[in-house]
Amino acid sequence: MRTQALIEDLASRLEPSSPKTPRLRMALLMAGGGAVSALVMLVRLGLRPDFLAASLTLMFWVKFAYTLSLGLLALWGAERLGRPGLSARRPFLAGATVLALVLLIGGTDLVLAPMSARRALVMGHSAMICPWLILGLAMPLFAAAILALRGFAPTRPALAGLAAGLAAGGLGAFVYAFSCNESAMPFIAFCYTLPVLLLGLIGSVVGRLCLRW
Repeated sequence: MRTQALIEDLASRLEPSSPKTPRLRMALLMAGGGAVSALVMLVRLGLRPDFLAASLTLMFWVKFAYTLSLGLLALWGAERLGRPGLSARRPFLAGATVLALVLLIGGTDLVLAPMSARRALVMGHSAMICPWLILGLAMPLFAAAILALRGFAPTRPALAGLAAGLAAGGLGAFVYAFSCNESAMPFIAFCYTLPVLLLGLIGSVVGRLCLRW
């Protein structure tokens, strides 16, 4: 009887929570993670020296559009996966379409290029460090995304973690693009995409471990 009375007493004190609260928390955490990533980029790497001149070229904006769209679409998917009963089909399909388009354009450029130029188009001058720098810059965003999802109620924690990793990877690549002076489409398709997908895989493992409830 005492247990039942305690349950009824606790239930009577429950107050409805606004559905906007977890979204606001996610937005604030991601903004904080993005600010940390941007600060690290500025202090450790700096803006590319030819930033203003490069901003007049198409590929300058293609890098930003690609990485930002990947990051925001994955974040949308993560937010939906954090709420029981909602599907992340649309953001995942949109993100897959963006990814496929960039891979198609990069692959086409590679095939049409002379054989002697193909390695340079893929590797550029920073392929050995670019993915690692993106991963490093994405870590504050990844921590923020996982922490934000813990305020939701994901019923598929591995998939939610995957989306969080993809979001952090895309947004981390977006931050890195301010410093990177590579512009070949095959390079972007390979060296920018690889760390995003890798962080997605890491996110699925972390999500399975940290987002269960």
